[in-house]
Amino acid sequence: QVQLVESGGGLVQAGGSLRLSCAASGRTFSIYTMGWFRQAPGKEREFVAASRWSGGSTYYADSVKGRFVISRDNAKNTVYLQMNSLKPEDTAVYYCAGGGSNWYQRTDSYDYWGQGTQVTVSS
Repeated sequence: QVQLVESGGGLVQAGGSLRLSCAASGRTFSIYTMGWFRQAPGKEREFVAASRWSGGSTYYADSVKGRFVISRDNAKNTVYLQMNSLKPEDTAVYYCAGGGSNWYQRTDSYDYWGQGTQVTVSS
């Protein structure tokens, strides 16, 4: 009933920036929290950032705090992840997610997921 479509991934040199977008459609009224996760080859999916769909609360993993910024445009039903000062260890598939739980850092708190977009940071 909810579809999330991601865009903005690509290849960038270390120290560069990318902005990911996630457009939500369908029954978006059911979404309370929007989150970003990433998964590198051979590793588990990990939390990156999250934001309440309404209100101003945002949350970040320690590994990206101070470098990444999550934002949203409620009128467009779109969330963004601005990634600055990128490092090779940021290389992963990035996923957008939506759900209704307060446990923003848990994958099982989210009901809907985007298809993923590849981010590759070269050294």
